[in-house]
Amino acid sequence: MRVTLTDRDPKGSTVWFHGAESMLAGAGAGLVTSVVTCPLDVIKTRLQASGATTAPRGLIGTCVHIASTAGFRGFYRGLGPTIIGYLPTWAIYFTVYDKIKSTMGRSRGNDDPISHIVAAMVAGATGTIVTNPLWVVKTRFMTQTTGPNEPPYSHTWDAIRRIYHTEGIQTFYRGMVPSLIGVSHIALQFPLYEQLKVYNRPPDGSDVPSSTILYCSSVSKMIASVATYPHEVLRTRLQIQKNVRTQTSGPIPHEGATPPVARSYEGVAALFKRILRTEGPSGFYRGMGVNLIRTVPSSALTILTYEVLMRRLYALSHPQPERSG
Repeated sequence: MRVTLTDRDPKGSTVWFHGAESMLAGAGAGLVTSVVTCPLDVIKTRLQASGATTAPRGLIGTCVHIASTAGFRGFYRGLGPTIIGYLPTWAIYFTVYDKIKSTMGRSRGNDDPISHIVAAMVAGATGTIVTNPLWVVKTRFMTQTTGPNEPPYSHTWDAIRRIYHTEGIQTFYRGMVPSLIGVSHIALQFPLYEQLKVYNRPPDGSDVPSSTILYCSSVSKMIASVATYPHEVLRTRLQIQKNVRTQTSGPIPHEGATPPVARSYEGVAALFKRILRTEGPSGFYRGMGVNLIRTVPSSALTILTYEVLMRRLYALSHPQPERSG
């Protein structure tokens, strides 16, 4: 029996699973993805953070700088909070997504696009609100630099403690607005993924092959990423800033930055205007190339891992009866 987001059993009824199975499969998918794609995530985050206060290095320059200043380990900076962030993010997302989609599917049909859009938006918003503090910590880890007045974070808890004591609890929700705007990304990606699977479903009703899952997830992710990428730049720029009241001198968390006079963007609107004025429209797409290199295979890996784990979990929880004779 196949176990995917939209597949049906041989009798034509939709296969829906308990929340625990969705949660475990989502967490497993998040773990695999975070480890495999962490180096590209570090590079992408550095590229997004650069430009406002430092001269952009580009993809090759950023890689060389990371390797020369931090070595191979520099490409895995922030892996701890990344794993901690991805596990609950995908666990929450798939649990809420499957539940809402199954509930709406009973009245609107299994392949209804509106059900997919609503499920994706609610699941994305829920995951964003719950896990935003973890992504702030991850972003700080990936963009931090060392200095006499600002030693690097030694581990995840050290980063949480120092951010809380020096900047306040509100800092953990910095970038929340563009993150919620980014729910539009999920609202585009997953419904498109579902529809692509419907169009590519084998006519004989057999399992949707892994190659089709990879194709559908890659295409949907690429389209959604290009359409909604500017919100990621806004979110990253907001998350790496430190409160003016606590930073009057010393380096800011941009790689290679020199000690500036501390300043802060006055919210999303002011940040948008500043980037547009100082960097032009291209500033909103800084790092998009490496982001696509990271997110397209990452998304395909996440969804494929989730589907495979759901299939295994279903088989474990619904063992086939032994045949007699």
